[in-house]
Amino acid sequence: MEGLTALGRSIASFVSFWPLIYTLGATLLGILIGCMPGLSATLGIALMTTLTIKMAPNDAILILICVYVGAIYGGSRTAILLNIPGTAANAAACLDGYALAQKGQAGRAMGIATTGSVTGSLFGVVCLALFTPSLGEIALSFGAFEFFWLGVFGVMMTGSLTGNDPLKGWLMGFVGLFAAQIGQEGIHAFNRFTFGNNDLAGGISLIPALIGAFGFAEILTVLTAPTVKPVVNSVDSVMPRIGDVLRYWKTILRSGVIGVYVGILPGVGEDMAAWSSYAAAKRASKEPEQFGKGSIEGLIAAETGDNASIPGGIIPALALAIPGSAPAAVLMAAMIIHGVQPGPMLMVNQPQFVYDVVTMTLFATLAILFFGLFMVRPLLKIIMVPRSIIMPVIFVLCTVGSFSIASRLFDVWIMLAVGLCGFVLRKLNYPMAPFVLGLVLGDIVDKSLRRGLVLSDGSLAPFFTRPISAVIFAIVLFTVLMYVPSFNRIVTAGWARLWGRT
Repeated sequence: MEGLTALGRSIASFVSFWPLIYTLGATLLGILIGCMPGLSATLGIALMTTLTIKMAPNDAILILICVYVGAIYGGSRTAILLNIPGTAANAAACLDGYALAQKGQAGRAMGIATTGSVTGSLFGVVCLALFTPSLGEIALSFGAFEFFWLGVFGVMMTGSLTGNDPLKGWLMGFVGLFAAQIGQEGIHAFNRFTFGNNDLAGGISLIPALIGAFGFAEILTVLTAPTVKPVVNSVDSVMPRIGDVLRYWKTILRSGVIGVYVGILPGVGEDMAAWSSYAAAKRASKEPEQFGKGSIEGLIAAETGDNASIPGGIIPALALAIPGSAPAAVLMAAMIIHGVQPGPMLMVNQPQFVYDVVTMTLFATLAILFFGLFMVRPLLKIIMVPRSIIMPVIFVLCTVGSFSIASRLFDVWIMLAVGLCGFVLRKLNYPMAPFVLGLVLGDIVDKSLRRGLVLSDGSLAPFFTRPISAVIFAIVLFTVLMYVPSFNRIVTAGWARLWGRT
């Protein structure tokens, strides 16, 4: 009952002129960012963090969440019309969305994408409201030992589930962990890996590094990619058909559950949620041969999964200070900048804020429904803007955004250096998401390890003997061993025999 009362207070506080204006404006901006191939939700949140630094905390975080939700949704437009995902989360939507557009059903495809996005996000909002307080209460029993393994688990998960080569993912994750150690350490302010450079003593700032990894690197990638002519001559009615929703309600529910679950896993992200939902829908479908050829079920599963993953990724960010995805990592950093400290103590110190975030996500979902139904043709014009106009503007915003956080020219150099390295690493198929999560989780891993050692008088035993800590360690170890071929074969064979008996 207390939760419903707090949620009611949050909704009442946001139903006023300026919050509604911020909701509509920021969601529209997010959709525009998602519509431009090469930009990403992470970049949009990072840039808007720099532009909202002087705003009231609730207003600033409302804008960032609306940009987040809008960008993930907006990427489906280019997936359907260009066969190029506007964000990585929309890659699965290309398979059936573009096929439908080529059949003259681009409008219907966008209506289905809107239906999936809205229903998936609404399902995630319900889970956000239900699970965040409970998870926060459970996390109050966690100590430094448990948070150390949670941080390591996040890096291992993002490495193993990103790309086809887990070793590359793990390498990038540990590079991010190392980068987080540069500068003054958090307990005694001792300089590490600075080589006498005063600028490095301030550390590698998260926002400039993220802008470089997901902004400047994306600009270079887009400028070197071939152009594609959009399929805009076949846009029919975008109004969702109730029959489609009723026919595929099981697919929507299943994809929503998968999206939230994948979102909660540290560092996995919306793209994996979309692919997992798509694969599950194909396995359960009566017409699996239609997937990839214009399947309504495939498109609605992909878009439901990636949008349900957004609230799912926010749940561990709020309750554990362990972000579920790269955009959630930037959002968590913005919360810290605005004086909100995510983690187990959030439900003790600022319990109302959790319900404020639920309301913000709900308002963003209603905004994408409005724009998705009534602003389709105007939004298509953004796809026609030449790259030669868009990319210089984005580069200027990246530069200004990197500088504005701390007014350090060094942060601009960090952005450029990370962006150039990220561009080269992408060409070599090294994923950037593990690097970002390593950079975010590095501070948690470092402080938790040293605090645990202080509490145990230098003994490592509590990291392995405390019950919760031992369980998380076992999960991390099992994750790594599953990529050893002989161990994988043994586990797979044992599971097959057990499943056969049952």
